[in-house]
Amino acid sequence: MNSDSNYTSELFRIISGALRLDTLKVRNYASFLADKFEANGDDGSANRLRKLLSETDNELHPVSISSKAPPVDSETRFPLVEIVNLNEVSEIPLIIPAEQRDVLNEFISIAKSHAQFETEGVNSPNALLLYGPPGCGKSRLAREIARELGLKLYIARLDGVISSYLGSTSKNIRAIFEFAASTPCVLFLDEFDAIAKLRDDAQELGELKRVVNSFIQNLDSVGAQSVIIAATNHHQLLDPAVWRRFSYRLELSYPDNQQRIKMWDTFLKPHGFSSHELAILGDLSEGFSGGDIREVCFRIKRQNIVSKKHPTVRDAFIGLKRLALGDQEAMKFLSALKHDNDHTIARRLKERNPKLYSHANLALILDVSKATAHRWSKKESVMNG
Repeated sequence: MNSDSNYTSELFRIISGALRLDTLKVRNYASFLADKFEANGDDGSANRLRKLLSETDNELHPVSISSKAPPVDSETRFPLVEIVNLNEVSEIPLIIPAEQRDVLNEFISIAKSHAQFETEGVNSPNALLLYGPPGCGKSRLAREIARELGLKLYIARLDGVISSYLGSTSKNIRAIFEFAASTPCVLFLDEFDAIAKLRDDAQELGELKRVVNSFIQNLDSVGAQSVIIAATNHHQLLDPAVWRRFSYRLELSYPDNQQRIKMWDTFLKPHGFSSHELAILGDLSEGFSGGDIREVCFRIKRQNIVSKKHPTVRDAFIGLKRLALGDQEAMKFLSALKHDNDHTIARRLKERNPKLYSHANLALILDVSKATAHRWSKKESVMNG
């Protein structure tokens, strides 16, 4: 693809906005085009375009859009979308299985080629549905995609889009999609199930059911230039018709043992752990999300910056115990240890995996000598203690 074709999509969007007297769309895509000129080393074209935008700033008055600001709820005046500062935090790519990474890379590749698809008359939106339990990386993945595409990320928390005046909810949805269609961006629809609930749910009001139809219609109307990412923790609530609107779907679940080991190793850098220490942490964190492991690692790093000592397996074990929730089945083993004394913990770990939880490794976890760990791990020591 030659360099000129890199700008085809922006030119089409600018012309489309001009023909519809949509000044916001014209200005947003012209500004985006100037950024692309600059990124490709054409500073002259970038400066000329920005100068033209500056000169006409007070001359262009759109008929239907009077502000460049993101849309707001007509009753509360609260913003319906908010921009995410992608430069605020430096993040490593999300650790996910290879087959999921392949799906993600395909989605990004398609999104980068939307100008070519429009030329061929394929004008469906680039829509990705992320689903799974909390803390498994849905928001982080949306940020990663936006960075990879070089686009701004706007987040719409759909639980806040539902107006107390239900008739206004469809207007809010339409305003969000119109904004996304006129702005080069990734639109991230968080808490997606708040809108896209099953239409045959007998407990839902008829107006809210119509909101689902409104969402489907608006999603169908956006073109290939729009990148839509939706996220939900409750995919079972989604209407089947909504599922069909997303050509790409990615389930993010709790990490397996190898993923957990990689997370511990990555999040705690540059303070490395040995392979057998990482194996211990991988097993102890079974049932925890990537977000949980990341939180424990950051807490350890903060604590050890203050104490000026190297992170230990004991630090990680204490952090996990504090975070374990008894009502989550996946954390059941570790949550059961939360209130046990070290004698009982040593015995239970030994019973769980005698090879992994050797006396030497138990000593690391409990911060005691190997002799003490050996004594505690015996059943009779608990019974007599």
